[in-house]
Amino acid sequence: MSAYSTGQASTEKFMDDAPLLEGVLFRRVCAWLIDLLLVGGIVAVLWVVLVGFGLLTLGLGLPLLGLLPVVPLAYHTLFVAGARSATPGQAMMDLTVRQDQDLGRPSLLQAILFTAGLWLTLGAGVVWLGAALLTTRSRTLHDLVSGLVVVRARALDGALTAPADFGNMGRGSGYV
Repeated sequence: MSAYSTGQASTEKFMDDAPLLEGVLFRRVCAWLIDLLLVGGIVAVLWVVLVGFGLLTLGLGLPLLGLLPVVPLAYHTLFVAGARSATPGQAMMDLTVRQDQDLGRPSLLQAILFTAGLWLTLGAGVVWLGAALLTTRSRTLHDLVSGLVVVRARALDGALTAPADFGNMGRGSGYV
C-alpha cells in the first residue's frame, strides 16, 4: 500500500514517496514543451485540411476552423484519462498522472478538470504554475483542484509490483 493512502505526514512517508517525485518539475516542463510541439503539429495539419476543405466547398466548410481550439483540450483530456494516464510528452519524460489519494488512474471528470485548470492557469499567467514550488509533492493548482498528482511512471510501476517480503527470500535478502 502506498504512503499516499495513509494520509500521515512523516519522514518515513517522504522517503517512500521520494522515488515517485524525483525530478518531476523539470520533467513536467519538458513534457509540456513536447506536447506543445505535438499539439501545434496536429493543429497545423488540421488547419491545412480544413482550409482545403473550405476551398473545395466554396467557403461552406470554413466554419469548421472554429473547432481548432478544442484540439489541445481534447488532446490533454483524452490522453490523461486514457490507458497510460499520460500525454505523449509525459510518457516520453517517464511521467504519469494519478489520483492523489490512492495513485489510481484518473477518471474522465478529473482529466477534464485537470486540463481545464491547466489552460485556465496558462491563460491567467504562467506565474500561477509557481505553486508547484510551494506545495507538497510539487502539485500545481490544477493538480490540487482535480485531485491528481504527477509522478514518475517507472517508480510507480516498481512500487505497485514490488514483491512482498517472505521470510529470508524478500527484498534485500541477497537470495533474490
